[in-house]
Amino acid sequence: MTHPPSTLANLIQRGLRLPQLRLLIAVADLGQISGAAAQVGITQPAASRMLAELEQTAGTPLLHRHPRGAGLTAAGTLLVRSARVALRDLETAFASLDTHAQGTSGLVRIGAVTGAGLELILPLIRDMRVTHPEIEFDVMVETSDVLADALLAQRIDFYLGRMLPGAPARDITAMPIGAEPIALIVRKDHPLTRSPKPALADTLAYDWVMQSQGGLMRHAVEAYLLDRDLAPPQRTLSTSSLVLTLAIVSDTDVVAPVARSIADVLFAPDRMNSNISILNVAPDMAVGPYALICRRNAALTPAAARVLNVLQTRITDRGRGAAGD
Repeated sequence: MTHPPSTLANLIQRGLRLPQLRLLIAVADLGQISGAAAQVGITQPAASRMLAELEQTAGTPLLHRHPRGAGLTAAGTLLVRSARVALRDLETAFASLDTHAQGTSGLVRIGAVTGAGLELILPLIRDMRVTHPEIEFDVMVETSDVLADALLAQRIDFYLGRMLPGAPARDITAMPIGAEPIALIVRKDHPLTRSPKPALADTLAYDWVMQSQGGLMRHAVEAYLLDRDLAPPQRTLSTSSLVLTLAIVSDTDVVAPVARSIADVLFAPDRMNSNISILNVAPDMAVGPYALICRRNAALTPAAARVLNVLQTRITDRGRGAAGD
């Protein structure tokens, strides 16, 4: 009996039952078998038999009876100490299982392209941290091709992005959201910010920072320029890093296309600490529509299913709001 937890495990293997532990704890608390029996909802004779069976399983006396009631032996004290811990841990575990089953706790793995992450996922997490604080979020911000691979490999539960050509359509579902507007950004002291009415063509006199060839945003920008008889930028630095893009824009006269939602959040005019400005050109430039992408018939955890439902509702409400404008 020098290691109560292991002793308790051995007793369980030999037939120890949880009602016996609850009864023994009640005797320890009340000092009477009759009172303990009433507390756990059985008769006194049944309680006496249950305690006798427990002592037989333990192989040692756990109680000493006296005219005024019953007290614990040294072995009984050790067992009650372990029993209290075990029952408390079980209650905590069952409570956790209950919240997990209800979708009020657990890990949710979300993927998003950068713009959608700021526009939809950030407000979602902010609100759900208030309503469901036990839900944990793991957010992967990447390009759509990386997110698609992560979804099919079951490393994320769902993502906001695009379904790429060649994706196994039978294995996924897509809830359309809309196009992703693009903004052109420059540093605040850029020569174009001093022009009263800069034109899109004026930006082509400067270097650009863009996605690598084949990137969806780069393709959208180049197609937009060509549709207006403008040649794509002649001098470009290619990177998929938003951090590197912003650092270069802040220190040089380059022009960079970014998701409009990023520009609105980080570089709005009322953010006086920003060193970056949004050029008022090409307001209709956009990447093609993106969507909420899920694995078809995926077995989501209750928490992931709850978050997905909230996100779907917000997307639906967003569409109704846009239709009403």
